[in-house]
This record gives sequence, C-alpha cells and structure tokens, in this order.
Amino acid sequence: MSIKLMVISEIEQIADRHQKKLAPLTEDSILINTGLDSLCFAVLIARLEDRLGIDPFSTSDAIDFPVTLGDLVRVYENAAG
Repeated sequence: MSIKLMVISEIEQIADRHQKKLAPLTEDSILINTGLDSLCFAVLIARLEDRLGIDPFSTSDAIDFPVTLGDLVRVYENAAG
C-alpha cells in the first residue's frame, strides 16, 4: 500500500471511530477543513508512526507543519525515502 493510500485509510478509520463527518479528501484538502479535530490528528500521527516506523515531526526541526493532505503525504514520503 502506498503512503498516500495508508494516510487516507487511517484518516477514514479515525473519522469513523470518532464519529466525525469527513469532507471529500483530495490532494488539495486543507487538513483543518477535513472534519478531524486535534485529537484525531494526534491519533493519526501515532498510527502512522506505528505503521511506518517513522515520526517525521520528531526527527527533524526543518519540517513545516503540513497544510494540505498532499503536504502531509509528502512529509511522510520524504521521511521514508
């Protein structure tokens, strides 16, 4: 499974578990407008660390906070890469 599909799958599972209504997810989706709250994002980052074995937000000071879904995917792709 690609990192992009993994991120989207995790977002969908978290939204379902936390009973959040998701906006349609596209590369340009603004993360704060997806329907997830801060707890959901914390869960997402923890799950991605478990699945990928990396936490790009703790390993580098040079990472800007991702704004879009595409930005988030690229952060993980770059860290894995």
